[in-house]
Amino acid sequence: MDLADAKWFKSSRSGANGSCVEVAFLSDVVAVRDTKNRAGATLLIAHQEWMAFIEGARSGQFDLEA
Repeated sequence: MDLADAKWFKSSRSGANGSCVEVAFLSDVVAVRDTKNRAGATLLIAHQEWMAFIEGARSGQFDLEA
């Protein structure tokens, strides 16, 4: 998949240290890459799976036990 024209963004809550991911919404998938290694691997995730991940994160599904 050609990602040359993808419009990448990261969370406004991301710090300046570069330890975050960037996301691009494409017509058929959501692309995710590591900000520190933009030339590295890119995950391609179906829109439905991305929304399930976001809902899980919002609901605390992935919170670590203290």
